[in-house]
Amino acid sequence: MGELTLCCLGVSHKTAPVSVREKFSFKGEELENALLRLNALPDVDECFILSTCNRVEIYFTTRSQTPFKGVIEFLVAHKGASVEEITKFFYRKSDQDAVRHGFYVASSLDSMIVGEPQIVGQFKDAFYTAKELGTVGTVLCRFCETALKVSKRVRTETGISRNAVSISFAAVELAKKIFGDLNGKKVAIIGAGEMAELAVKHLISNGASEVFVVNRTLEKAQKLAEEFGGKAFPLTELETVLKLADIVISSTGAPGYVLTPKNVLPALKARPDRPMFLIDIAVPRDIDPALNDHEGLYLYDIDDLQHVVEANIKERLREAEVAKEIIEGYVQRFIKWLRELEVAPLIAELKEKAEAIRKEVLEKRLPKLGLTPEQEAEVDNITRIIINKLLHQPITNVKKKAVEESTSQVVQIFREIFGLSKE
Repeated sequence: MGELTLCCLGVSHKTAPVSVREKFSFKGEELENALLRLNALPDVDECFILSTCNRVEIYFTTRSQTPFKGVIEFLVAHKGASVEEITKFFYRKSDQDAVRHGFYVASSLDSMIVGEPQIVGQFKDAFYTAKELGTVGTVLCRFCETALKVSKRVRTETGISRNAVSISFAAVELAKKIFGDLNGKKVAIIGAGEMAELAVKHLISNGASEVFVVNRTLEKAQKLAEEFGGKAFPLTELETVLKLADIVISSTGAPGYVLTPKNVLPALKARPDRPMFLIDIAVPRDIDPALNDHEGLYLYDIDDLQHVVEANIKERLREAEVAKEIIEGYVQRFIKWLRELEVAPLIAELKEKAEAIRKEVLEKRLPKLGLTPEQEAEVDNITRIIINKLLHQPITNVKKKAVEESTSQVVQIFREIFGLSKE
């Protein structure tokens, strides 16, 4: 038997387009069937599958000299793929590389948006599904539990998920800076742009209380307003809405400015001591940049928001370097545990052999000494101590060598030195 190896065969947004990724995805019953079939392969000891919109990864343990062969053949048969297709798009990682990759994935360091929170839940679901089906055991349970622990530390001890890295989130972040607290703030959305709609959803989740939807076509405004539990207005009533709104998000397809000093300033004057936050997500722009010069108005266009996003992405990448340092310590500890797990049966065998020799000698020799029961018990303790002290250094060394060198070679040498039976 070869060394126990933890492997990962995967495809992600970094290596393949969505047309390839979706071909290899696993969901629901198909995922469960695939796990059971994978686990039944002669070269696979344990396995679980992480399948999301951005990646499909099969983690498994094996002792095979050709660890990926059986899993690739399974994918070819199960997904109707070719070996060439898998060779082109899939990555193969084993041992430390696989462990490190798994910890990076769970901590969102390998995500399309570094620091995004969804992946840890997806990783946890993948683990629990496999655990329920019984396709993970001692090694992958320890691996997944450690990955989730690492992810938690990364999120609590670094700022990897602290700053907004989408246009819609950036708008919310800026709104918080202007108003401090968004509770009770009223939001107006002009037009029906997708990013503006998403920004409104985020604003509501952060406390905004009321939504007004303004659109040239009232029917479209009513449909969108229903989604937010808000009110719909035609474009002709824009100035009325501006008097009510604290945050205005504009995303129309108009050829010229929709919001100008002519309609914004009277609305601002009608609501003294209440600032207005204008977010222009339209291209070409909806809001006249001249409004930037007026007190009480805070205007940001899509370029301003993009600058915020880029700055936040850079900050997240800096925090990712800190996260990698945290992860590396866990990688080394996991590999050490795995190697020591491999030599555990060998150590147990050595201890059993030493104990058998000790008992055999005592059974032959003690009766000849005429000792009292108390004296016999003391001799028994002394011989145990001698055995423990003699074995301590060899056991420590074999654990150390198993981590540093080839485990199978270490096991073979150890067996030869101590005259232990071959596997």
